[in-house]
Amino acid sequence: MKNNFLSAFGAFICISILGYFNSYQEENLWLIAPFGASMVLAMAVHESPLAHPKNILFGHIFSALSGVLIYSLIGISYISIGLGVGLAIFVMMVTKTVHPPAGANPIIAIMGAKGIGFVLMPVATGASFIVLFAIIYNKLLKRKYFTFKDWSRLPDSK
Repeated sequence: MKNNFLSAFGAFICISILGYFNSYQEENLWLIAPFGASMVLAMAVHESPLAHPKNILFGHIFSALSGVLIYSLIGISYISIGLGVGLAIFVMMVTKTVHPPAGANPIIAIMGAKGIGFVLMPVATGASFIVLFAIIYNKLLKRKYFTFKDWSRLPDSK
């Protein structure tokens, strides 16, 4: 029960901080819905390869790039949304950065007609914040989250 509370509390703190930063912007610059799902992985199943910092950061970035690319090529349609998500999955699998919450980024990018700036802010900036928070928080709790030697031992996504 203590672990459940600590996981929920960590997610509360991280998302609240991102929400606080976001409250000072006219546009949604710090917070996107997939970050809530990323927190579930980073806090509740922190030993999962899907919660690894590499997966959180690059999964979000590659997925957002997939959506921006597809939108710039063919605009908004049911086909472009499907292609965006499909491309994101393909790229995450090829790069071994699968992070399920990031699969929503192409939908946001395409339906929101986002440009390359979306990849930097909120995606890369917010994902970086989540990763740094998760490393520090899990370290303070003495949880096994990740070590730099783990970067090379991620499971293959064949």
